[in-house]
Amino acid sequence: MPAFAFTRQPDALAWFGTGRGGPVLASEQARVSQALTSRTPGPWLWVSPDGVEPAPAGDIPPMRGVRLHARSGAQRLTGQVRCGLPLPLPTEAVAVIVLQHVLDAGDPQPLLQECARVLEPGGRLWLFVLNPWSPYRLRWRSTGLAARALSQWHLQLAAAGLTTAEHVLHYGPVWRGIPDAPGHGPAPLRAARLLGAEKRVAGMIPPAPVARAWRAAPAA
Repeated sequence: MPAFAFTRQPDALAWFGTGRGGPVLASEQARVSQALTSRTPGPWLWVSPDGVEPAPAGDIPPMRGVRLHARSGAQRLTGQVRCGLPLPLPTEAVAVIVLQHVLDAGDPQPLLQECARVLEPGGRLWLFVLNPWSPYRLRWRSTGLAARALSQWHLQLAAAGLTTAEHVLHYGPVWRGIPDAPGHGPAPLRAARLLGAEKRVAGMIPPAPVARAWRAAPAA
């Protein structure tokens, strides 16, 4: 498994701790809480930019999950544990994973591959990413962040062995730094997207049914 390293500017994810990036994270916090508790009492993993401590709404059981932070240019994750990749988690041990913009800098595959490994069959990955079609992209221009199209994310998730859902939500501001509520319609111009993916495992092939030859009873 390759080392977890971002290849762009060293502090690209630090943008989310600024007055321009903060409203993006703030608009997502209620959905983060819903995602982490969607498979209760299953364990969860939440990874977000380093140095940013958003307070999610709702009651998240702290002993049922692992909270980690990622920093662009770093090869290690910090938080409740300090680690690199592979993650110090058993295979197929996590029910829900939330990656909040940590894949908006660098190569997403190393962490996505690890997420696929630690997710239990039927487990869900929630991926918050920047929206390249939003006018708000001018706010993160030249920061080292890379906003990918939906088709690119579908390819990245498929390469990690994850099946994507068609439903996409949009969050954050369109132009001014004011977090808006999620929605549809003009919402695709908002700063961030939420994609869902699932770990699906093919079931065992059942044995072929026993062929029975039915014969008419002899006439009395």
